[in-house]
Amino acid sequence: MTDFSSNKRDTDARSAPDQDAAFYLGLMRAYLDSANDGIFVLCDEQKFLIANRTMAEWLGEQEETLTAHNRRVSISEFLGPDSSQRLFAVRFQEALSGTVVRFECPIHPPKGHPRWVEISMNRVDVGNGDMVIAVVRDVTEQKMVQLRLEQQALRDDLTGLLNRRGFMCCLEKLTQTSAHDQHHHALLCLDLDQFKLINDTCGHSAGDALLQQTAILLKNTVRENDTVCRLGGDEFAVLLSDCSSSKAMEISQLIQRSFANFRFAWQDRTFDLAASIGVAEFGETAQDSLSVLMQADAACYAAKESGRNQVARYTKSDKFTKMHSDMDWVSRITQSLDQNHFRLYFQKIVPTKETIQGKTHHEILLRMVDAAGQVMVPEKFMKAAIKYNMMTVIDRWVIRNVFAKMGPRWRKLAQRHAITEFTAINLSGASLNDDSFFDFLKDQIREHEVPSHAVCFEITESVAVNDLTRVASVMAELKKFGLRFALDDFGSGVSSFSYLKALPIDFIKIDGGLVREVVQASLDYRIIESIAYVAHKMGVKTIAEYVENQRIRDCLATIGIDYVQGYAIHHPESLGIIV
Repeated sequence: MTDFSSNKRDTDARSAPDQDAAFYLGLMRAYLDSANDGIFVLCDEQKFLIANRTMAEWLGEQEETLTAHNRRVSISEFLGPDSSQRLFAVRFQEALSGTVVRFECPIHPPKGHPRWVEISMNRVDVGNGDMVIAVVRDVTEQKMVQLRLEQQALRDDLTGLLNRRGFMCCLEKLTQTSAHDQHHHALLCLDLDQFKLINDTCGHSAGDALLQQTAILLKNTVRENDTVCRLGGDEFAVLLSDCSSSKAMEISQLIQRSFANFRFAWQDRTFDLAASIGVAEFGETAQDSLSVLMQADAACYAAKESGRNQVARYTKSDKFTKMHSDMDWVSRITQSLDQNHFRLYFQKIVPTKETIQGKTHHEILLRMVDAAGQVMVPEKFMKAAIKYNMMTVIDRWVIRNVFAKMGPRWRKLAQRHAITEFTAINLSGASLNDDSFFDFLKDQIREHEVPSHAVCFEITESVAVNDLTRVASVMAELKKFGLRFALDDFGSGVSSFSYLKALPIDFIKIDGGLVREVVQASLDYRIIESIAYVAHKMGVKTIAEYVENQRIRDCLATIGIDYVQGYAIHHPESLGIIV
């Protein structure tokens, strides 16, 4: 009896820990199987030791199938593409080395649904070899949203075509393909020849409708494997993959005929359409995506210069070499804006009469610094900036930086009620025709607290005459902020004094071509004399620029010119000196 009782107590004592272990193991198993996330444990050969219920369901298998002794399944069978398998293998080795890793990858189980998952893995050591435990979270919905947003970022909202960003991605891939596989590809750049007319006469809704119909026309005209993109405004591009030179020209001419046969109808009006098309081939003269784009753009510009509604193919000719040089300036201008390689200088504008002494003004001058540190005058880069529509960007850079630098000086003078000077800033016709420029300027005035009459914008005579009504309207609105205006290069063109009555100007700047010869040429003297007479009758001050010696200055003072500017007065200096 004693021996039996003793043996029973020993058996009960031994079974208690086993019962506790079984209890906690069952509890842990219940916890694993109730988790919404997938959980698995792999051996060092990436084979399953454990897979909870969620993980097994995602993989479309029973856990017993995945973890059966001597028949354990490798997780690589469920990862799908080779890239996913390679990614998992790299991250798994990092986890085995003791690093906690987290990454995303797609899984493609043969019997389950494909999904995107986030996997967190770390090593566990329980004395039976190295193992890795992982928690897997389903991120398919978030990934799909992210991918949709990324796709939207590459698409033009209006037309549904690839935008410039998406276009550049495709262009880069196609350029690499051309370099590696020696495939022939081509790029077409297109400008609509009637877009501005339709947009201005019928409104932006008509312009938007035209762009949408153009997108449809292009997609219906080119081949199925070609890519149509909208680069911005009325600029479109077509990437022609696996396309010979002759085929590219054939497709370009087909597009041209499609436009010729298309009529754009808006309300009670009908418009004929045409497109200027530039063609550039990969690998012929361009080895990278930017070169291909620049060459196609240069060819498109050549087509427009030939009379519009033309197709031009880029070749190694003097004509395109000159265009390429101009477009190289575009790249340098963009780089200078991005890397702050522009510099601001000023030149004094001084009075000729003692009665207005002390009212010295100055004009802001823009310079570019090249890679060698040499300072370049605007004549070297402004022509390309105007030609390739970069003046609005340059104007904004100048205004933003002048206002920021001069703001403290202006405010200090305003507090002493001592603002008798103005800072003259050149303003391009592109900015005057930019609908968003007015809001930009108002924001800058408010941000930098620009005092009234501290700024005078200089507008060239040719810009003013080109669109007199609009320019006069914009000037009138800006003068409400206390801004002043000077009509620059006056007398340089075939013009009349009559339009001066329509412009609310404060100063007339007489063209330097007249000023340089005022002492020797009696006709130039009489022209300047007549300008001064009319200006004074209108209550407008006169400024003569390019005053290069004392004789010219004295002559201008005799005529009655109010202010003079030029090397005889002041050599340009960095704006940092005055502020």
